[in-house]
Amino acid sequence: MRLLYLFCALLAARPGLAAPGTDEYRARRAELSKKLLDGVLVLFGATDKSEENIRTGFFQESNFYYLTGWQEPGAILLVAPPQDDKPHVVLFLPRRHPDTEKWTGRKAGPDDSNIGQLTGFDTVLPTESFESELREQLDHNAAIYTIGDPSTTQLKALAPMRDISGAGPMIARLRMHKSPEELALLQKSVDVTLEAHRAAWKRAAPGEYEYQVAASMSAVYFDAGCERHAYAPIVGSGPNSTILHYSRNSRRMDRGELLLMDVGAECAGYAADITRTIPVGAPFTKRQREIYEIVLGAQNAVIAAIKPGLPLGDLSRIAREYINTHGKDLHGDSLGKYFTHGVSHHVGLDVHDATDFSQPLAEGNVITVEPGIYIPEENIGIRIEDMVEVTKDGAKLMSGALPRDPGEIEKALDR
Repeated sequence: MRLLYLFCALLAARPGLAAPGTDEYRARRAELSKKLLDGVLVLFGATDKSEENIRTGFFQESNFYYLTGWQEPGAILLVAPPQDDKPHVVLFLPRRHPDTEKWTGRKAGPDDSNIGQLTGFDTVLPTESFESELREQLDHNAAIYTIGDPSTTQLKALAPMRDISGAGPMIARLRMHKSPEELALLQKSVDVTLEAHRAAWKRAAPGEYEYQVAASMSAVYFDAGCERHAYAPIVGSGPNSTILHYSRNSRRMDRGELLLMDVGAECAGYAADITRTIPVGAPFTKRQREIYEIVLGAQNAVIAAIKPGLPLGDLSRIAREYINTHGKDLHGDSLGKYFTHGVSHHVGLDVHDATDFSQPLAEGNVITVEPGIYIPEENIGIRIEDMVEVTKDGAKLMSGALPRDPGEIEKALDR
């Protein structure tokens, strides 16, 4: 048992990678409890049965992790409205199975003597107690809230006469506001990702393969202690730069082509999402630079417009209007039709983080700004993506340490 606590303490002490403390998770559950006026929230944590675990190892479901900080499989969370002015919250854990632990390592169990301190929960029960606790809470609450069809099906079998509603928007509104601790973790992920992009700029050269650039990037953030890619790395050269979610990363690069790198790290659970487009082995051509500066101008216009109260959807309109009024394609048409995606999304525990789209931007949000122009006819695909914190006065560029200006990029590549 002491070894388990020592391991957790050492993990929390790793420089720059410590997750928020148990008090922050407790505060999130308390805030959610206040919003449950007529029902009980039930979330099922990820299990160790997923086939994806073979590829990546176990990772907790992000909503469950946001409310618990718990990183072991098979847990269940129940949150009920406050009772006697205190949130009613229970964490259910599977009992230990020593034979299985020979394969998976020791897991915490509900009967461990220090389980409350380890989890940050006042009440920890075995998962066998979940059904009886749910029935007891439904004696006082009418509805059930959860997330996902499998959870809804499972709860419908336990309480067939109760309304089961989606808890997604309720939790998303909490997740959209980032605490100071979350902002610091996001900045850490951004900073590591910027180092990965710098490594890619040193590696990218005519004759190299896209996967070699991707490998140099992932090596940086894995070496820094980050757990995984925030998403599959996109490293597209030449014609592949025009494919939005290209992920084969298998092509050999040629001199003078563009190389688009949309790559981000996930560190201590928090994602980064950064894109840069650079020329391979030569300066930007006149046409490449023209299109690049239009994309950069659209990005700057969006960043300048960001402020609390602005609907997220307005940002794409601003980018599109800028692109449509600057430059033409080879046929004399406006370039807006080559901007084929939205310009922004929230980032947090997920790279496309939980979002209630009815809510405008607010102080403490973290979003991307990622305009792009993709012209297959010219083998020109350019996207510039940065992460921005919404402040009370406007926007703070979190990833500004990595050059965006084409002249600065060329200078950084001139080695």
